[in-house]
Amino acid sequence: MPLSVFPLPHARFRPHTPMRPLFRCRGCGALWPCSAARLALLFRYRADPAGLRRHLGEKLVTALTDQPKAAPLALATRFLGWLPAAREP
Repeated sequence: MPLSVFPLPHARFRPHTPMRPLFRCRGCGALWPCSAARLALLFRYRADPAGLRRHLGEKLVTALTDQPKAAPLALATRFLGWLPAAREP
């Protein structure tokens, strides 16, 4: 039987990335960053925590632009409040 008949094992999984303008997760529909996205982001930026904060800060600015009536503090807490405390150099 040809291999093309069998679906790829990862084909049914959707990435946990944000959908604009509401910033809901493409994979699970939860508010982004969902728990799966948080885990993936921590893994991806494990050697660059400042880069993770910069990336999430950029997403936060985009979310504030997309949702002008949203509470800024609530969005900031959602995007940045879950991050581990920054280490002192």
